[in-house]
Amino acid sequence: MKARAGQSARGKILDAALGVIRAKGYAATTVDNLCAAAGVTKGAFFHHFKSKDDLATAATDHWSQVTGALFEMAPYHAHPDPLDRVLGYIDFRKHLLQGPLPEITCLVGTMVQETYASHPTIRDACARSIVGHAATVEKDIRAAMEARGLAPPWTAASLALYTQAVLQGAFILAKAQGNTEGAAQCIDHLRRTVELLFTRSTQEPEEKETKP
Repeated sequence: MKARAGQSARGKILDAALGVIRAKGYAATTVDNLCAAAGVTKGAFFHHFKSKDDLATAATDHWSQVTGALFEMAPYHAHPDPLDRVLGYIDFRKHLLQGPLPEITCLVGTMVQETYASHPTIRDACARSIVGHAATVEKDIRAAMEARGLAPPWTAASLALYTQAVLQGAFILAKAQGNTEGAAQCIDHLRRTVELLFTRSTQEPEEKETKP
């Protein structure tokens, strides 16, 4: 992310972290990398952050704010039917699979894979970000269930988390394959899964034949 005019040193470092960590990974990212990308001195870095770990936790919150604003403005919110909003959200996630891999993958998904056992503070911050984003999808899933009078064995919360599991897995696949073709196919399967869940849940159970 490019620095904005009049942006503070802290803001520049946070924006730089979103790009550098996604490109290099958390362990390979150094304070020098971050300072160079942000165009600030190491003195400025340590004025705002105690350590790279401290920066990572702050960057996770910053990521949630930046991506949260992006999704709040997304066009799928205009659909009157909540199920169409859920499907539109999935379509929007597929639409975002454009550009270099570091720019289309997830900061928190990248970091948590490296830090879940060694850096619990970062792990917990990543969890808050992923679960918090899932909650925004959960609202529309729950509304779609209520609109159709559904009471399935699964919950809106579990389906919302499932969408994030598929998306994070799609990002891993994209990195492994070096392209987004497989990731896009995974998101297509996710869309079909959601459609089928609601279609099957709204179908009337078939009457069993009775023998005379």
